[in-house]
Amino acid sequence: MNRLQHIIRAIIISWIIFALGVIGYMLIEKWSFLDAVYMTAITVTTAGFMEVHELSSAGRIFTSIVLVAGVGYFFYIAGLIIQSIVEGEIKAILGRKRLDKKIRKLKNHYIVCGYGRIGRVLSQLIKEEANDIVVVEQDKSLVGVLEKDKMHYIQGDSSDEEILAKAGIENASFLIAALGTDTANVFLVLTARQLNPDIYIMARASSPNVKKKLMIAGANFVESPYDIGAISMGLKLLRPSVSRFLAIALSRKKEAIQMDEIFMPKSSKYTNVALKDSGIRQDFNLIIISIKKTSGEMLFNPHFETLLEPEDTIIVMGKTPDLKEFAKAINPKET
Repeated sequence: MNRLQHIIRAIIISWIIFALGVIGYMLIEKWSFLDAVYMTAITVTTAGFMEVHELSSAGRIFTSIVLVAGVGYFFYIAGLIIQSIVEGEIKAILGRKRLDKKIRKLKNHYIVCGYGRIGRVLSQLIKEEANDIVVVEQDKSLVGVLEKDKMHYIQGDSSDEEILAKAGIENASFLIAALGTDTANVFLVLTARQLNPDIYIMARASSPNVKKKLMIAGANFVESPYDIGAISMGLKLLRPSVSRFLAIALSRKKEAIQMDEIFMPKSSKYTNVALKDSGIRQDFNLIIISIKKTSGEMLFNPHFETLLEPEDTIIVMGKTPDLKEFAKAINPKET
């Protein structure tokens, strides 16, 4: 039984005591209902007014019982309420301290600034791959949503240097500027870049003009949700089959076909091995769509003679279990 249920039960019992007091006076003293209610009320509350009528010996004994029971139970209810408030505050303080301690220990983590419609979706996508994520949100009304989503969070202005420092920006690897206005995102990017020159910053923009400003401010990549939305709508209209394929390939459903990118470490057994000799297609039932070289060049539909070189990024497509098995085989040290 939780604290609220205890309080509700205590209040119900107090009303039962009051009702028994009224019934007792009506039966023992033969008083009217109104007189019995009044006498019970001044007895339970210790108001100290004159008795309604002169009490009999049995009535005085009953009054003493009502007085002790009523007052005692009143203090019990008050104690429960005070205890609930104090324990709630202490629990909140201790919970916040534990969360701050976890955040201070994070390294190479993600910082998402803004937990609106875009920020929340981004955070949940990141959390599927990594637990090292901190959300900074100024709106207090979204704290409950953050706690429900089990996110590490800091409530405050993300453009404040102290708040970003508290989020561990010096040790973070990525920052997503997903605030509601372009002005706020530009200022955030400027501040974040000053605090950590090496951090990778992705920013949200609502217009092409703002994209340029965000890049000048220090963003590594700028995206407009409106542009992406328009392209998606256009594909659905003009290339519905292509759109359907991409929706399936990029979905997060475990049973669906997905596309993923896998980094090729120097120590992997697949390093400097030709695609035809790698056995990736036969062993893992995966399709290699593209290979991104260290120079940035993208080799689409690579030739079977292509070598898998150190630090390549392989874009592959297949079922989720097969992708996980391939990632484990290509870099067993990280699993």
